[in-house]
Amino acid sequence: MRDGVKLSANVYLPLNGPARLPTILERTPYGKGADIAANHLALVEHGYAVVVQDVRGRYDSQGAFDPLRQEGPDGYDTIEWIARQPWSDGKVGMIGGSYRGIVQWKAALTGNPHLKAIFPIVSGSDEYLDRFYSPGGAMKLGHRLGWMSENLQAPGFRPDFDKFVLHLPLRTADIAATGWTTQLWRDVTAHPLYDSFWRNLSVIAHIDRVKIPVFAIGGWYDNFAESDLAAYNALRRTSSTNRVLIGPWPHNMSVGFKGVDFGPEASAPIRNLQFEWFDQWLKGKDTPVVSQPPVKMFVMGANRWREDREWPPKDARPRHLYLESNGVLADRAAAHDPQDRFTFDPRNPVPTRGGAVCCNSKLFPWGPFDQRPIEQRPDVLIYSTQPLKQDTEVTGPVNVVLYVATTAKDTDFTAKLVDVFPDGYARNLTDGLLRLRYRNSLERAELATPGEIYRVTIDAGVTSNVFLKGHRIRVEVSSSNFPRFDRNPNTGGPIADETHLVKASQTVYHDKEHPSQVVLMVVPGKG
Repeated sequence: MRDGVKLSANVYLPLNGPARLPTILERTPYGKGADIAANHLALVEHGYAVVVQDVRGRYDSQGAFDPLRQEGPDGYDTIEWIARQPWSDGKVGMIGGSYRGIVQWKAALTGNPHLKAIFPIVSGSDEYLDRFYSPGGAMKLGHRLGWMSENLQAPGFRPDFDKFVLHLPLRTADIAATGWTTQLWRDVTAHPLYDSFWRNLSVIAHIDRVKIPVFAIGGWYDNFAESDLAAYNALRRTSSTNRVLIGPWPHNMSVGFKGVDFGPEASAPIRNLQFEWFDQWLKGKDTPVVSQPPVKMFVMGANRWREDREWPPKDARPRHLYLESNGVLADRAAAHDPQDRFTFDPRNPVPTRGGAVCCNSKLFPWGPFDQRPIEQRPDVLIYSTQPLKQDTEVTGPVNVVLYVATTAKDTDFTAKLVDVFPDGYARNLTDGLLRLRYRNSLERAELATPGEIYRVTIDAGVTSNVFLKGHRIRVEVSSSNFPRFDRNPNTGGPIADETHLVKASQTVYHDKEHPSQVVLMVVPGKG
């Protein structure tokens, strides 16, 4: 590297082939291993040189691990090294998922002329919005502490997920999760706002620097799907070469959910798509990938793939469903309707039950789950339509607009979209949270006045699902989803330093003057 640090890599070359080859690079913090992986072998047999590298500070590579800052410069220098090798023709593509996808975006931002195309999988495009905080300003607690406990733990330390997610104050939760203090966690907790610290690290904030073709893969039950789609939309403003594919899977790309069957078409030929993508951009071959529609998404419920040129689909139209008393979700707001109330106790938060969580399914189960056990709680409000008279396809972002009041200076409100089957099974589709202090902006905090009514919008994620005839559309409203998101202590103080938790009395209004609602993108002809 430019500072003299040496990074360790495995280099795989075909036994027979041209003297100079295009190269596929994968950079990983999880150990490059000693033997060639099946995916890498397939690429070698397809006529590529393959380089698999341990990133700085991990496994056989030198230096200190600094995941927020190192991957752009180190990616650039590694690509330069590849281009100088006698077996390289100077053209490089990158592969990998999760962190191994993040490093691709970071390298693409550098503008290295030898990098010709990337293929990031379940990676997202923003450090704040994807990996540490949410679009509503809450910490993605289970995600981050779980990852740190597995990858940054002190020698001999035995972390306990169920204990360290409860640790207070939040600022020292890294010690509970890893056994020692980490600079990464201290940096993150010092910047709860989306400030210049995060903007400087963001890919999507600087995506105009990405001048190469990008094929991004995401999953409806993966933490990064919303950001993968946002990155595609940002790139398509200046280029038509980019592609995005979203399937019905979680972070590990598996469709093997217990008790859930998305049909025989649920998987996708990722390896073949990689061959076509890199043959097009590294070998100059004409492949089918560039002539097909750039957006491909799996429509759950119908269990089929949908191709389009835009996200959300151009023909999708917003449909407003309004919250009413007695748990009703209706097409019109009620003229006069009582409000609903519940008590949020952060000592007894609503537990996370599946969803687009990350990154260890044993510690933190992901995907579709029956939400009925959650719906029995007194601090969860549920609103449902009547059984649908026809299939209704919802494909796009999900937003929930609430008119709320609280007894606290700061609190949270959550929303979850659920597909209710005729037998009562309630399958979660997507969810989100808004921290009330960030109701107007993630860039500044504004405490609430207890008792005042606020109009808030919860970004509840993205989905594509057909609510079949006889099913019901349901929205759950509460104030916690733990440990997917950290608990709001309800005190109004700095959340990272708080050790005192207090209850908050929450009110949700729904009448003509306060039309609380869910806004869904419905595809015409499908409801």
